[in-house]
Amino acid sequence: MASIHVAGCGLAGRRSLPCFDGLRFSQPAFGGSLSVGASGAIVDRRCFRGLVIKAATVVAPKYTSIKPLGERVLVKIKTSDEKTTGGILLPTTAQTKPQGGEVVAVGDGKTIGKKKVDISLKTGSQIVYSKYAGTELEFSGAKHIILKEDDIVGILETDDAKDLQPLNDRVLIKVAPPEEKTSGGLLLTEAAKEKPSIGTVIAVGPGSLDEDGNRKPLTISTGSTVLYSKFAGSELKGPDSSDYIVLRASDVMAVLS
Repeated sequence: MASIHVAGCGLAGRRSLPCFDGLRFSQPAFGGSLSVGASGAIVDRRCFRGLVIKAATVVAPKYTSIKPLGERVLVKIKTSDEKTTGGILLPTTAQTKPQGGEVVAVGDGKTIGKKKVDISLKTGSQIVYSKYAGTELEFSGAKHIILKEDDIVGILETDDAKDLQPLNDRVLIKVAPPEEKTSGGLLLTEAAKEKPSIGTVIAVGPGSLDEDGNRKPLTISTGSTVLYSKFAGSELKGPDSSDYIVLRASDVMAVLS
């Protein structure tokens, strides 16, 4: 994943301003090359020598395989859509970053208490993972990501979000459509419609592991209408434009009836 590290900045005006050099404060010297920036401030060009931009880790061609350790999984990332369904080319800024891919290698699992727990995923499985999880790699000419099993939210072998099989303590919810009217009967515009945090449970995971390595089944059942935390989970959209969200059972706050 991309990261930016700025080692220093040099600004000088009528008064001497501090320069950030790592975590140390130092006064900029006026003996260097100075230029006037867009804001009118005098900029010391030498301070930009610490600007470093890092992309995904590139694995050299001499390495032909990657073996994840512990509870980690190696996933080949699904390619971004470069065209709309109508055939219009999308600019890079408009392409949706993929959050899914194919499992190509798995670790040996982990030990909880005295019990050895294997990774439940198999190579070839099509999965969906959390948006900000893992470390991206360039390997064998393709983009990959290595992440923990717990960062994988579910298995999705089709193109329809409703078919997602949640993992561990996660649940899949079909989001209720927003209210079209106020309680007084006034029609709401699209901008005024509040994003709902109510939906129907479509599928539930097998549950989390306890301290002995045994599964604890979830108490939430499919078909229940629930209220969930507004800012939790990963959002998905079905081919019919229906909205879904997959989140942890602990983010479900109440059952409505």
